[in-house]
Amino acid sequence: MIVNFLLIVPLLTVLTLLLVKNEQYIKPIALVGSFVQLLVIIGTLIQYLGAASLKNNGAMLLQTDVNWFAPLHIHYHIGVDGISMVMLLLTALIVIAAILVSWKEAFLQKEFFILLILLSFGAYGFFIAIDLFLMFFFLEIAVVPKFLLILIWGSGKKAYSATKLVLMLIGASALLFMGIVGIYYNQPNGLQSLNMLQIAQMQLPYHVQLTFFPFLFIGFGVFTALFPFHTWVPDGHPAAPTAGSMFLAGISMKLGGYGLLRLVMLLMPAAAQFYAPYIILLAAIGILYGAFATMVQKDLKYMNAYSSISHCGFVLLGIGMLTPVALTGAVLQMVSHGLMTALFFAAIGMIYSRTHTRIIEEMGGLLVYMPFISGVFILAGLASLGLPGLSGFTAEMTVLVGSWQQPVTAYRVATIVAAASIVITAVYVLRAIGTVLMGKGKIYSDDTPTDARWYEKWAGIILVLGILVVGIMPFLLLKLISPSILYLPQSIFK
Repeated sequence: MIVNFLLIVPLLTVLTLLLVKNEQYIKPIALVGSFVQLLVIIGTLIQYLGAASLKNNGAMLLQTDVNWFAPLHIHYHIGVDGISMVMLLLTALIVIAAILVSWKEAFLQKEFFILLILLSFGAYGFFIAIDLFLMFFFLEIAVVPKFLLILIWGSGKKAYSATKLVLMLIGASALLFMGIVGIYYNQPNGLQSLNMLQIAQMQLPYHVQLTFFPFLFIGFGVFTALFPFHTWVPDGHPAAPTAGSMFLAGISMKLGGYGLLRLVMLLMPAAAQFYAPYIILLAAIGILYGAFATMVQKDLKYMNAYSSISHCGFVLLGIGMLTPVALTGAVLQMVSHGLMTALFFAAIGMIYSRTHTRIIEEMGGLLVYMPFISGVFILAGLASLGLPGLSGFTAEMTVLVGSWQQPVTAYRVATIVAAASIVITAVYVLRAIGTVLMGKGKIYSDDTPTDARWYEKWAGIILVLGILVVGIMPFLLLKLISPSILYLPQSIFK
């Protein structure tokens, strides 16, 4: 089954990198491996569309199920649906862009690119896992490389940031593990399973859902920068190398949102209804807090990190509203935020490599020296503030429209608060663009800053194309996402 190659290809790439001795082949091997992975995902998409047209629903298709550890009913059970397909495509694009942006990485480059590929391996496995233990297994694989990337290749308070990130994510994983164990041992004797599709059909008892929902929601919420468990984000992103920041924001923060949709909402629809007001409250606080916190940042990376908290709040808001449109918007927002934040971090990394500063007030007039990088920076900023025609507008408007469908007054107030944050976003984005790119020219310590090189241009082009596709042709994604959203338990929708 072609889905298995989603895991085989990155492992073969890592093995090849381990065996190669000539350093000049390391980057080409990593890049070729990432492109092969994209081709495998495209092939998987073609097969999935063919199978979905026959099934005419959003079920998990192209499944492989092998008994892995019989005593605990652990299976190597994988498959894909529309939601997982868009997340796989997002991952592939960001991995390719991250490798290109890191083309000049010289320090321990073999280890650096191996860790990037391992991160993608964990993400691919997480997005296709159907067995709960397998999903948890791949989630943990994606944690350790983050720690090493920040600790070894990071900057600033990298030891503190790496330690804080890994401790908070491991703490979140502990909550997830307790939630999974609780679900497993509260199933009827003789029918215990870790297959999320089978568990969903069992319909867990109401008291079990209420008890273990907080464990899973908070666990995945930490990965999604849920307020007040978001504090690893503004520390982890600025300390990480550019590729690490792109992956942390573009992919790692999506693991939580995907887990909430794929696992929590599927298995615990009754508890989701009960806890929805609290989810919406925390989401609205996160959106507004992230936006205001971003306004006072002077460092470009901190600005983008805090803005990620606000944008991921839209994902949580869409999930909490529990309408098909809002949930669809949450998935679109995950894709949009992944692309535009990765692009923003890539542009910031390019600027920093030339000016040796990320402080907004220390830069100015860069548009003259680096028009391509400036153009990428501007487009990422405009997508962030929701300019029509770009991905941010499509995703956030879908969330807001779906949220407004809820007639509850408090929910509509939360929707208005979320919409108001867009104005705040425009303030800090336009301020950064005006100062860094169009402000008074500065004298830099080195030679005159140069524009993007070929590998940086291709990284930017790949992500820009993704943003434009989501913004101009969202129906391509909606055809994948909507059937899978409607395949969730109908009792979840308000």
